[in-house]
Amino acid sequence: MRLPVLKVEAWPISLLILNEIMNFVKSLAGLVFIYSFGTALYAQKFTTDKGEIAFTSNAQLELIKASSDKVQGLIDPSNNQFAFRVSLTTFRGFNSELQRQHFNEKYMESETYPTANFSGKIIEKIDFSLDSVYDVRAKGDLDIHGRKQTRIIKSKLTVKKGQLFIESYFVIPLSDHTISIPKIVSQKIATEIDVIFKASMVRQK
Repeated sequence: MRLPVLKVEAWPISLLILNEIMNFVKSLAGLVFIYSFGTALYAQKFTTDKGEIAFTSNAQLELIKASSDKVQGLIDPSNNQFAFRVSLTTFRGFNSELQRQHFNEKYMESETYPTANFSGKIIEKIDFSLDSVYDVRAKGDLDIHGRKQTRIIKSKLTVKKGQLFIESYFVIPLSDHTISIPKIVSQKIATEIDVIFKASMVRQK
């Protein structure tokens, strides 16, 4: 006597498995999208075009101060690289208009070397997604008057509500950048210039 063969319909089970696979793929795709979006957002560069830089020449016979609020710059959170520049003709202050002209024409030769630049990389690791204050070292090439010098400049970097705030102080020896001072005015222009830099930076949109 032959036993009856029971036929099991396989398609409902196959359909159930297929649905599970599709749901898994959708979930995975969602996670990939969220991760990619988050990574892209984190990698957006911080920029400014209103950074402030001021210098002081404190010589024996004269004190000279000038500043610019036209510093342009960016910081890339994905690799800690940075670049800043300022047009030398944007500096204002000095003790007279003639002094400003001499600064651009005789000493900085601004027509030939129109900008001062600093570019390189922040040495310390920074979590740009968390509000915090960091003491960092910015290592890079300081390019002034056509002469580059590798410098490490200490700075205070504050991350707050998606913005960056930078403060730094450093000294520039004129001899590092082949800026010559005539002997007749050597007591009126310091051989080392004090520099203060401040900037607030926002993410690119």
